[in-house]
Amino acid sequence: MFRFRSVVARTITLHLLAIAVTSLFMPLALYLMLKQAAEALHDRALREQAAEIVGYLASGPEGGLRLNLPAPLAELYSEAYGRYAFAVLDERGKVLFSSLSAKQAIADAVQPVRDAAYFSTRRGAAELYGVSLPTEIAGRKLWVQVSQDLAHRDVLIDDIVADFFTRVGWITAPILFLLLAIDVVIIRRAVRPVIAASNLAERIGPLRTDLRLPERRMPREVQPLVHAVNQALDRLEEGFRGQREFTADAAHELRTPLTILRTQIDMIADRELAQSLRDDVENMSRLVNQLLEMAELETFVIDRHETADLVAVSADVAAFLAPIALADGKRVAVIGARGPVTVRGNPDMLGRAVRNLVENALAHTAAASTVEIAVDPHGTISVSDRGPGVPAAEREQIFRRFWRRDRRRQGSAGLGLSIVARIAERHGALVSVDDRPGGGAVFTLAFPAVLAASGAAQNALAAVS
Repeated sequence: MFRFRSVVARTITLHLLAIAVTSLFMPLALYLMLKQAAEALHDRALREQAAEIVGYLASGPEGGLRLNLPAPLAELYSEAYGRYAFAVLDERGKVLFSSLSAKQAIADAVQPVRDAAYFSTRRGAAELYGVSLPTEIAGRKLWVQVSQDLAHRDVLIDDIVADFFTRVGWITAPILFLLLAIDVVIIRRAVRPVIAASNLAERIGPLRTDLRLPERRMPREVQPLVHAVNQALDRLEEGFRGQREFTADAAHELRTPLTILRTQIDMIADRELAQSLRDDVENMSRLVNQLLEMAELETFVIDRHETADLVAVSADVAAFLAPIALADGKRVAVIGARGPVTVRGNPDMLGRAVRNLVENALAHTAAASTVEIAVDPHGTISVSDRGPGVPAAEREQIFRRFWRRDRRRQGSAGLGLSIVARIAERHGALVSVDDRPGGGAVFTLAFPAVLAASGAAQNALAAVS
């Protein structure tokens, strides 16, 4: 069975089914009621005509009966008129009076005991419908029969009954569909607070844990659910806040002892031991800084008017890391676009992302090789190295927190690439890794759009060159 995911769609569909059934059966029911009313009206008219004839029957001399019909009434029942006929029978079925020739009865053996009886019969090609009404005059039991030729039945009533179904059907359907349209408006107005709450719920996430669903205008049936959801969001926000505060506090608390430890190491006479300890402290400092960055990213929101030049960000990172790379016999180079490539984003955060990518590349690239930062005019930054590359099975895992391929390797906590992925997510960018032709890996940050200003600058630069 098909299930609707929308309450409004489900309600409207059920209303359509109800309208279809009602449009079919309501005119039919009204037609049957009207037809029954028309037949009852016809039966009553025939019975009244028979009672009228009874009123003109009277006892005659020597126990006989006489019937004195007024001229207009006699003309109504004449065979020349041909619309109505009557006959008066005694208890033996003998015809005493009749409007038919040769004093014929209209129908045989229609003699009810107490009440009127209705009958149908044929006389030649004519189809007759009539009533047999019992009465008693001067102690004699009589039956008065009155019939009507159905070919001359009341044309107005017959036409109304015959056309009723189609006419009422065409009127009923538009009225019901108008009611459906009104129902749709009413339903949409009734569920409008629910729809608004649903749209607001889509915006709730790690960056907007402060949002809550409105309870004031919510339907009474939904209020308990909304209240429970808001309570769950309160607990979730409190958990997020506690986690962020713990990470930030722990990192801040670790900075002071690390600074003291670094000062004490400088006082050690054994230079080889001091350098080994200094390297360990630097690794710990790097971990603390990354933890602080992770805590900061949880609350970081990009201003919608903020922009960043990818070329300038890449150049700053290369200038900062070039001395470190040269100390290890490696190089850092910026290639690609010569003019500004402007995107929406925070330059400092984007600089951290590119720096983490370059530091990761420097840690894996071969000695005497160059780590390249390529900026594409269409809004991408690629960091290439000449290291061992990343196997296809690990390309999604490397962006998870604390993931490391070789946990025995010192100097890495597995947070750098996860920071890159989180910064990319905040900027609506995509981060990916592929193989570099000739060996190595290529990490790419692809932004959704380049601002028009940077495009204009590119065109101007191309024109000058």
